[in-house]
This record gives sequence, structure tokens and C-alpha cells, in this order.
Amino acid sequence: MAKKFPIHPAHPERTCWGCDRYCAADQMICGNGTERTQHPIETFGEGWEREGLDPVRPDQGAAQES
Repeated sequence: MAKKFPIHPAHPERTCWGCDRYCAADQMICGNGTERTQHPIETFGEGWEREGLDPVRPDQGAAQES
């Protein structure tokens, strides 16, 4: 079973997020690469977990006319 993925980790820069091991950035065990994989909050910023969950949103004008 996979570990629960943290939404807002305290220090995401200290961990490699490339696999389920969540190794320290300076002690990567899996050999996922020479650099650590960033947490989505570092890449996309606050609110990253809400992006893409509702890709088709109804037009507000059409909803009000009904």
C-alpha cells in the first residue's frame, strides 16, 4: 500500500518526491536521478491539489438563464 501523499508538507525542499520512499534530498536510495523530484507545491504553487479536478465548468451565464 502506498504512503499517503502530503498536501502541504512543512519543508518540501528536504525530500525527494519521485517515489514512495520519500528519501532525504541528500540520501536518495532509489537512484531516481541525480536531482530530487520536486513536490507539486514547489512547481505549481498554492492550490495545486485543486487544479484539474473539474476541467469542464458550466458557463455562468447559461446557468443563470435557466
